[in-house]
Amino acid sequence: MSNSTHNLPTVYFDGGCPVCSREVAMYQAQPGAESLRWIDASRCDAQTLGAGLTRDAAMARLHLRRPDGSLVSGAAAFTGMWQALPRWSWLGRLLGSGIRLRLLEVAYRCFLFVRRVWRKA
Repeated sequence: MSNSTHNLPTVYFDGGCPVCSREVAMYQAQPGAESLRWIDASRCDAQTLGAGLTRDAAMARLHLRRPDGSLVSGAAAFTGMWQALPRWSWLGRLLGSGIRLRLLEVAYRCFLFVRRVWRKA
């Protein structure tokens, strides 16, 4: 099924990462989670990833495909996902632009560095 058929924001995450999969499971349990499409990049086929997203890229960072087909990753993907979840929408709006978004991206990149160390251990 294509994302345009669903017309929902689509979250691509690394289900092979224990930290990532636990965090995504928490978001999936939230009210409004059905307004997002959730794709485990470690288990889906290449067609499910859609245009412009490789498995390696999807496994390296959280991605969000917006209903218009545009793709964002990292902090922008988190804030987009949060904005779709009623309990988290305030945080998505607060951190979703400007200097706050750039600072969140720096924090996310620090997490990604630590995650690489965890996965190698």
